[in-house]
Amino acid sequence: MLIFIAKRLISGVILLLVVSVATFFLAHAAIGDPTVGLLGSSATAAQQDALAAKIGTDRPLLTQFLDWFSHLVTFDLGDSWRNFQPVSAQVMLKLPVTLSVVTFAIILTAVFGAVFGVLAGLRPGTWIDKLVKGAAVVLFALPGFWVSLVLVIWFAVQLKWFPAVGYTPPTTSFDGWLRSITLPAVSLALGAIVMVAEQLRNAIITVGAQDFVRTLRSRGLSEPRVITHLVRASAPPALTVLAVMFVALLSGAVVVESIFSLPGIGALTQGSAQNGDIPMLLGVTVISVVFVVLVNLILDVVLGWINPKVRVA
Repeated sequence: MLIFIAKRLISGVILLLVVSVATFFLAHAAIGDPTVGLLGSSATAAQQDALAAKIGTDRPLLTQFLDWFSHLVTFDLGDSWRNFQPVSAQVMLKLPVTLSVVTFAIILTAVFGAVFGVLAGLRPGTWIDKLVKGAAVVLFALPGFWVSLVLVIWFAVQLKWFPAVGYTPPTTSFDGWLRSITLPAVSLALGAIVMVAEQLRNAIITVGAQDFVRTLRSRGLSEPRVITHLVRASAPPALTVLAVMFVALLSGAVVVESIFSLPGIGALTQGSAQNGDIPMLLGVTVISVVFVVLVNLILDVVLGWINPKVRVA
């Protein structure tokens, strides 16, 4: 098992390096001259040259990359070009907001996706099965921002159960914090829930038709124990989708945080892209990839525990 985990860690480090390098050059190619975004269109050529010399963009791109990468391997993400404060400190201030929303959305996805998937898989063709398949079609067709706006109108404006915008830290009020992240998390989770439920439902139907399930029943095992074995054997596809959903929810947080005015990573990324703050964009990317690698590592460990054959893959 340790060798299995070590291989996954090495793969994760390679992924982190490849994504970081690619993001560096793509960001510079997309933004071009960052001094325009940082100073505004009214800045003079002399002001732009002075800022370029200060942030180092007057040097060759390869030199800039080597300087940035040499700091990255020492876990130094550099300083923001907008306020010249450490990138890591600013990202860590925003990260709890995004992680709160995404983690809550993942919990909702796992719980409700598992419940609906198991019920639909054990009773194919019934109303719960038709409901899951119908919800999957509808929610995949609806734009995420439209769903968010509908939730705001219904539950925040009309019913006044949740705040429409804003974020309350848990240190200030736990109840306020939970209420402030509920609507954003639900808007992120709705599509993910039906996707996980659909995968689990299909896997349960497929696994349920195999010989070992009939053997378990013929040996006299109680139905709850048979269902436990059935769900465990059907879990890997749903767990894989759940891990993929984590990455998708991190990306979707950009839109959701904008709609709900949450001061998270999404808002930070959007502002950095508009201002040409490349170190901040790179810092957000690196930290996001780290979380993606950790989630995939946890997934691989869980899959290896469920199915030992995975460990030799």
